[in-house]
Amino acid sequence: MKYTVTGATGNLGQLVVDQLLADVTPSDVRATIHNPKKASLFEQKGIETRTIDYADVTSMVDAFQGTDVLVYIPSNIYNVLQAVSEFEKTLQAVQTTGIKNMVYVGFYADQERNPFVMSSYFGYVPRRLASTDLHFAVLKNAMYADPLVPYLPELIERGAIIYPVGQAPLSYISRNDSAEAIATVATTPALRNNGQLYTLTQPESYDMDTLATIMSDITGAKIGYAPMTLSAFIEAYRAEGDGVELGSMYHAGNLGLLSTVTDDFKQITGHDAQPMPSFLKAHYQK
Repeated sequence: MKYTVTGATGNLGQLVVDQLLADVTPSDVRATIHNPKKASLFEQKGIETRTIDYADVTSMVDAFQGTDVLVYIPSNIYNVLQAVSEFEKTLQAVQTTGIKNMVYVGFYADQERNPFVMSSYFGYVPRRLASTDLHFAVLKNAMYADPLVPYLPELIERGAIIYPVGQAPLSYISRNDSAEAIATVATTPALRNNGQLYTLTQPESYDMDTLATIMSDITGAKIGYAPMTLSAFIEAYRAEGDGVELGSMYHAGNLGLLSTVTDDFKQITGHDAQPMPSFLKAHYQK
């Protein structure tokens, strides 16, 4: 079996490749990359690499030859039309090369009334896949826990979490746990052959007061919860180029749309995802 992973140089993609190597040989894995200079990340592990451009169907047709299972990790962008175009071009390449099996990695903010700017895209893809003759599964990640670790020094300085979500809880998953579930689904036909939809979360969600308490216990610093207004939050992050987009996501959180908790991860892997307290404790260094 040949497993081809798109977005393989990203934070999640590299972990998916490593998790696949726990179950299959390097010759069974192909990493597609956008920057040829990053090929060494995989070549030193004996993994074949191919350079693709999501805007160029021909490049993907060449790269996907011989693929049995495509693991599609989309671009990390905030442009719905571009994201849909990239997916449709990828789907065209999939159909041209005769790939029969696809694992799509999405995000759980996909409800019809979700104000997150990319919710329409994440809602579109499962419906689009359902209209094809592919064997597929969709894995929807909760919010990544990983960015909270480098964010802790700023939170310690501020003395408070500032997310504008009110008292609504948020669900998280670590990238490593996500990668384990993705690789397991990709290598297990029974988990990916019937249009399954999985939502990957930790065993529980956390309101911000609870999350602040966990952070305080782990860092030894006093961290509370002092939410900004949505407009103030957007302005605070506008200079970084994603204030509106992040604001729309936390607006969804405030509406209670990012609080989903499932046991899908355990059903896939046979064990619970790492909960937030042990995750932060394992990764935080003073």
